[in-house]
Amino acid sequence: MNLSDIQPENQEIRKKRLILVVSKGTIDMLYPALVLATTAPAMGMKVDMYFTFWGLKVLTKDGVNSVKIAPVGNPGMPMPNIVGVIPGMTKMASTMMKSKIEKFWPNVYDMIKMAKESGVKLHACSPTMGFMDVEEENLIPEVDDIVGASAFLSWASEPDALTLFI
Repeated sequence: MNLSDIQPENQEIRKKRLILVVSKGTIDMLYPALVLATTAPAMGMKVDMYFTFWGLKVLTKDGVNSVKIAPVGNPGMPMPNIVGVIPGMTKMASTMMKSKIEKFWPNVYDMIKMAKESGVKLHACSPTMGFMDVEEENLIPEVDDIVGASAFLSWASEPDALTLFI
């Protein structure tokens, strides 16, 4: 079997809507979601990002500029787990990761703004807001609305929708 048998050249995108569930608020989980969210509109896709649980924190005024990466329990980190528990390692790992990322992409907040400029819709999960004591006035202005699981399920059940959990 050839790769062309799996995905022929110039294959048209069949799904017209990308729905990203962003449930983690760490650098290594936010960038993949934001890269997909900023790429899909250029390919003719409508994009919705549904921020829930720890991913919701990035939509807060305090959280959008303070994302980190956890060096403990992250098998992709080039250090033993035991080193990650040393005080200051999260800050050091986050600073190192951000300095590497800035060579390729803007910071998280600028990526969110780019996504919005491309027509991406940002949705905050209402049950998570209650759970995490996040008030509407603490959300960044780029957030389109606050919705619950029923809205997400409605979008995800559309035949032309592709849903990814990140």
